[in-house]
Amino acid sequence: MRVILLETMEKLGKAGSVVKVADGYARNYLLPRNMAIMANKNNLKKLETIKSEAEQKELEATNALKALAQQVDGTQLIFKRKADENDHLYGSVSDIDIAHELNEKGFEVHKSMVIGEKHIKAIGTYDIEIQFASEITANIKVMVEKEEQ
Repeated sequence: MRVILLETMEKLGKAGSVVKVADGYARNYLLPRNMAIMANKNNLKKLETIKSEAEQKELEATNALKALAQQVDGTQLIFKRKADENDHLYGSVSDIDIAHELNEKGFEVHKSMVIGEKHIKAIGTYDIEIQFASEITANIKVMVEKEEQ
């Protein structure tokens, strides 16, 4: 089945492009979620309008992500964790903890955006990269300190 994508999908194509997909994938996933429309004669006539709207929407989203990345860049997070005498943590600081802490500070970040060490297991300072899009990143500092007992 041929469909016109309304959103850019990483493994399928850019918004506004006409692609061929399996019938079930189109009927059960793309069409109900308004990610694509059928590539019939009427919709193909509107293709240029759909492309320009999709490009405008993508540009706005990119600008919003760039602004968020600038706000997040340089943020410092401090975690206090229990550790042994060799400064090894009993638990760890994970990408989930980092994303949660950034969300607490008002930044909308998902755990999959946290690039770097997945689990920090020792006391110290770490540079972590937050990837908002393929070319939009921010760097933060994560400091893990020993919790006083």
